[in-house]
Amino acid sequence: MKSITEFALHTLHKGLAEKTALTTEGKPPEEIAATLGTSFKYEGDKLKHFVAALDVAGANLENLSRVLVVSLNEGETAPAKAVKVEEHHYVPEFKTAPRAITMTKTDPKGGGKKGGQKNEGRPKTSPWGLTPEEKAAKNKGGKAPKPTA
Repeated sequence: MKSITEFALHTLHKGLAEKTALTTEGKPPEEIAATLGTSFKYEGDKLKHFVAALDVAGANLENLSRVLVVSLNEGETAPAKAVKVEEHHYVPEFKTAPRAITMTKTDPKGGGKKGGQKNEGRPKTSPWGLTPEEKAAKNKGGKAPKPTA
């Protein structure tokens, strides 16, 4: 497969908007192609590819990222959703949503937190350490008083 050119999504959106505006005005297809060529500064084969790519993009707007123009070598098959216009294939390329990462292996130290879970079920009382009452209760061997927050 040999890549000829490609058209990005933002260019295709602008081209589709201009093409629909010209179509509603009742312009013939030759005049629409000429107007698109002057606005996007395309000429010759590039303009021909752009007009055909607009047709492919109009049919595949959902999650489209770009349209590739390719020519296939002998024995190669066209990709899925490719549209053949004359001797070239127009391949819409789509965005894929990122997949959520799932944790399959459980971490023995507490689910990936650094150093494990130290305050299991207890709210953090002070960012500077234990209060004097908590230190005294700890040194006596008793339980620390529950924070009132």
